[in-house]
Amino acid sequence: MNANLKKKKKMSNKRKALTLFTIAIILWIFGFYLYITYEKIEVSPSNYETTRILSTLEAQDVDKIEENSTKIADVIEETTRKVVGISKLKNAGNSILSKSTESELGLGTGVIVTDNGYILSNEHVTGAKYSKCYITLENGNTYDGTVAWSDSDLDLSITKINAKNLEYVTLSDSNQIRVGETVYAIGNPIGFEFRRTVTSGIISAKNRTIKIEEQDKSSYMTNLIQTDATINPGNSGGPLIYPNGEVIGINTVKISSAEGIGFAVPINIVKPIIESFKNTGEFAEATIGIYAYDKEVIPYLNSSNSSNASISNGTNVNFEKGIYVAQITKNGPADNTELKEGDIITSIDNIELNTMNDLRQYIYTKKPKDEVELQVTRGKITKQIKITLG
Repeated sequence: MNANLKKKKKMSNKRKALTLFTIAIILWIFGFYLYITYEKIEVSPSNYETTRILSTLEAQDVDKIEENSTKIADVIEETTRKVVGISKLKNAGNSILSKSTESELGLGTGVIVTDNGYILSNEHVTGAKYSKCYITLENGNTYDGTVAWSDSDLDLSITKINAKNLEYVTLSDSNQIRVGETVYAIGNPIGFEFRRTVTSGIISAKNRTIKIEEQDKSSYMTNLIQTDATINPGNSGGPLIYPNGEVIGINTVKISSAEGIGFAVPINIVKPIIESFKNTGEFAEATIGIYAYDKEVIPYLNSSNSSNASISNGTNVNFEKGIYVAQITKNGPADNTELKEGDIITSIDNIELNTMNDLRQYIYTKKPKDEVELQVTRGKITKQIKITLG
């Protein structure tokens, strides 16, 4: 019995040894085959050509970047020649250590928009219409300036100086801006030493609404361009430009409690006014005689609990399109017409309205005594109302 077990165990061991030997032979043959096969493979020179081509393309990309950087620098250098310094005092001092504040001196920035001496800036820099200020050009020449037009709601002004053949900026189409586009802000922050400072950033957002509180009075600026390009005191009134030098907005305000949040007024709103001054030397401003809000302002009113009569009617209203008529100016063009407070104006002369700047921009193209037709919704009723502009 034991002899049989030993014999079987011996045979099993032989089988295992034979199996392992066979496997080893097969693996050796397979490995030898692979060695012989891959030894005969030749590496094509074209593989290296691909690497060399990629290297060449990378060098070209670097050249393009340097070329683009040079072009942008050239454009900015050219644009800064069209940027001016503005002060309410003829000698505003030349030191940032001056005891006078930026607001007292009216230190700020402007940009030349016509060859015959019209300067675009902020109203809080130049003062209101008929105010006097002093404009210093890039060449150092200083001119007496008179504010020919201003709008406190937009915080924009146009000042005239007695000069001709000036280099002036090109105005872009601010309706076409896109979030993420590169922009540059040019201005005179703080004082004389830092004149024509250039900062860069992107368009962070568009159609922003902000609340301004000054002297116990609240107001709203709407449809603003938000940018993270640095804007400091003194930058007010300076241009916000594309890399090609075209102006898309006028820098106006920053959020002081946060970094990288500044705002500019879109340039399209003031284009009709600039064209009028350029071509005729005057601008006859037409008015419709209403105080209205677009939908971006309504959330501020709903949370403010304001007692201001002009906004109290708007605090519980919601709408998707158009602008809300909060107040009709007494004895104004819209007074004694079919237009009522609480109406929502959806279009003017068949042009759709969604922001106050849409309305302003169109009205600025008209003249006093021109007639316009408003499309108005009042609850479920739609009406067409004609108004003669004042």
